[in-house]
Amino acid sequence: MNIKRILKLPSWLLVVVILGGGFTYWQEVQERERHAYAGLPLTQDWKDWRRWHHVIRNPGFMVGYSDIRMNPLWVTYRLEAKEPGGSGPRPSGFDEDWRSLTRVKHSDYTGSGYDRGHLAPNYAIAKVHGREAQLKTFLMTNISPQTPNLNRRVWQRIEQSAMDHFVVLKKEIWVITGPIFDEQIERLPGKFIEIPDAFYKIFIAPPEGERPIQVLAFVVPQGVQGNEPLAKFVTSVREIETATGLNFLHRLPQALQDELETTLDPKAWQLEKVNRVKGRF
Repeated sequence: MNIKRILKLPSWLLVVVILGGGFTYWQEVQERERHAYAGLPLTQDWKDWRRWHHVIRNPGFMVGYSDIRMNPLWVTYRLEAKEPGGSGPRPSGFDEDWRSLTRVKHSDYTGSGYDRGHLAPNYAIAKVHGREAQLKTFLMTNISPQTPNLNRRVWQRIEQSAMDHFVVLKKEIWVITGPIFDEQIERLPGKFIEIPDAFYKIFIAPPEGERPIQVLAFVVPQGVQGNEPLAKFVTSVREIETATGLNFLHRLPQALQDELETTLDPKAWQLEKVNRVKGRF
């Protein structure tokens, strides 16, 4: 239905259309907020085009996708403790996402020297949110270029620690993850896909009983060897906000935000138990 036809509708029907559209939008906003802890990440400066993104909702995880950088700027999801066991089989390839304006294909990464790095992880999403959600992790809007040593070693070790240790310890955690870019733009050979310089991952344990809310954050550069202790990459949420231009946990009271975002407390997560954990693969 085009604009001219809409304007010819009776006034009472126009009101119904407007109210219906507003209610649908309100429902979508509420649904999105259910998929994030203390608010979806926001751009600190709306005028900064490098941080512009739109929100894509999938079963089990949310994506803030940049069509300019052809990367997700953030992905958020919830994990809970599950019984040990396998996930469903991996698809044979990655799919374009029709919801992105600039389409990225599986073949765009072929021969580039970079892995198709999951941000919402295949295994954890499958375990907690099921097969449909797992398949959505193979959309290219969930993928960033990662070096093999990062993707297959350090990144995989952190994701493994999340399911095998952090979520077992805390019962429930929320995760915010994404790439970090510096001022010098580098792209995949012959493509417009920007290559990140590092990746961040923030774990949030909601308060439970007398335990307050707790956070643990990592930043891992692309040039890792893969066998480094995980403690080497621990940082603060505030440092990640500075590096990404994003605002996390903004629905919390400001004093609590300031405390959580500047505190480094890996002992609360018993990081020493997985500091040198070997990868699953």
